[in-house]
Amino acid sequence: MIGRKKKRAAKVGIFGVAHPVYWGQFPGLKEKLGEYHRIFQTMVQEQEVLLVDLGIVDTSQLSYLTLEIIRSESLDLVFCNMLTYATSSVFAPIIRDLEVPVVLTALQPLRRLDCASASTRQQLENDNICSVPEFTCTAIRMGKKVQDVIIGVLEGDPQAEAGIREWCEIAKVLHDLKGARFGLMGHVLEAMYDMHADPAELSSVFGIHIPLLEIDDVCRIFQEVPQEEAEGKRSLILECFDTPDPVSDPLTRKLTEEDLQQAARTAAALDRFVEEYDLTGLAYYYNGQPLSETQRIVSSFIVGNSLLNAQGIPMCGEFDIKTCIAMFLMDRLDMGGSFAEFHPFDFEEDYIMVGHDGPHHIAIAEGKPVLRSLKQYHGKPGSGASVEFKLKEGPITMLGITQGYGGKIRFVIGEGFSRKGPIPPTGNTNTRGFFEPTTREFIKKWVMEGPTHHYALGIGHRGETIAKIAEVLNIEYKIIRG
Repeated sequence: MIGRKKKRAAKVGIFGVAHPVYWGQFPGLKEKLGEYHRIFQTMVQEQEVLLVDLGIVDTSQLSYLTLEIIRSESLDLVFCNMLTYATSSVFAPIIRDLEVPVVLTALQPLRRLDCASASTRQQLENDNICSVPEFTCTAIRMGKKVQDVIIGVLEGDPQAEAGIREWCEIAKVLHDLKGARFGLMGHVLEAMYDMHADPAELSSVFGIHIPLLEIDDVCRIFQEVPQEEAEGKRSLILECFDTPDPVSDPLTRKLTEEDLQQAARTAAALDRFVEEYDLTGLAYYYNGQPLSETQRIVSSFIVGNSLLNAQGIPMCGEFDIKTCIAMFLMDRLDMGGSFAEFHPFDFEEDYIMVGHDGPHHIAIAEGKPVLRSLKQYHGKPGSGASVEFKLKEGPITMLGITQGYGGKIRFVIGEGFSRKGPIPPTGNTNTRGFFEPTTREFIKKWVMEGPTHHYALGIGHRGETIAKIAEVLNIEYKIIRG
C-alpha cells in the first residue's frame, strides 16, 4: 500500500587477485579463475546493487590503475575476490589509498580436495585462503583495515551468501548516507539533556548535512495544499489504519472527522515540505502558542510522519536527531526503525513495554495499525490523531545513538524478542519486549551504558550488522548481551 519514495541502492566494486607467474606454468588457469570470478559477479548482482567489475588484478602496475578507476566510480563498497594466491603488492596500493570499506572474499570452488587424486593445479584453483593473512597484515602495516573476510564455498554455501548479502545491505546504508539531509526544526523539549546534539559533530561522524528549518515554512505549505490533495491523503489514511472505538483510557476517543481532516492536510503538507527541502529525515519539537494554528499544525504531524517513515523518510519528535539517524540506519537495512522508549515492566511475565507516542514505522506493524483521537498528548501540548500498533512478533533489535563524555558519538545495541499479547489502548505504540537472561538484568545493562531514553526499534536480530556499520564509520559501540 505504501512504497518507498526512493529504492534502496548501492554501487559495489569487485576485483579478483592472482599471481601472474602461474599463467605460464599452468595454461588455462587464468581462464578458469575468470569463470569462478563470473560466478562471484552473479552472487553480488543478485543483491540488487549496481556492480562495477574491475577484472583480475595480478600486478602492482595494474593495481594502481584499478585504484584510479575505483576512485572515479564513487563506490560504496569493494569486494576483493581472492581467486588464488596473490602477492600483497597487488593489494597494497588499493588498500593504502582507498576510503571505502574493503571486504575480502575467500570462496573455494571445491568443498574439499580429493587428496588421492589432487594436483598442484587443483590446489591453486582452491588456494583462496592462502594470501588472506598476507593481505590483512599489509593493511594493518599501512594503518588501514580490511573490514571483513568472508570464508566459504563458492556455490551452495548459505553462510557465505549471507555474508555477501549483509555487506551489500551495509553498502546501501553507506550509499544513502552520502549527502543525506536530516532536518532539525524547533527546539529541544525543555530539560531533556540527552536530546541535545551538535549538528557539526553529527555531520563530521556521519558525513551528512543538518539543515536548520523553520516551523513557519510548514505552516506556509499547509496553507498551499489543494483540497483534492488533502482528500487523497485522507483516503490513504483510512485505507492504512483502523479507527476503533475507545476502550479503557479516558484520554482516547474514536477518531474524529476533525482530527482526520487535520492529519490528512498536515500529511500532505509534510510530503511537500520534505520535497521542497530535499530531506532524508526530520527531527522536530515546538510548543507554539496555546490554540494557535502553529500548535494545531505541529501537533498533527504524527500520522503524516508515520506514512513518511514507511516510505523511508525517518521522522521523529522531541528534536531527537540522533534517534532519527538511528531510524534511518534501520530503514536502509530494511528492518523498519520506529521511534521507541521503555514503558512499564511486567515483573510477573518478565517483559517490558517498548514503544512511544508519535510516529512509527507502520511497515513493521503486526496487523493493521490503529488511529485514535487523543484529547490531550501526555507531556506535550495539543491533541489530535495518534498512531497505535503492535510490532511484528519475533526477534527485535534496538539501536541507541548517544554521546559520551566530551560529546563522542556511541552506538548502544541490543537484541530481544517481541511477543504477542495485549497492549494498553492509549493511542500509543507498544510491544511486549522480552530480553535475556532476564528483562530486568538486560535493561539494567542497557541503561548503564548511558543511552538516550529514545532509540530506534526494528525487526530481526541485526546487532552484528549494525556493529559493522559502526566500525566502518569509526564509531564506538557496545552490544548488550544476555
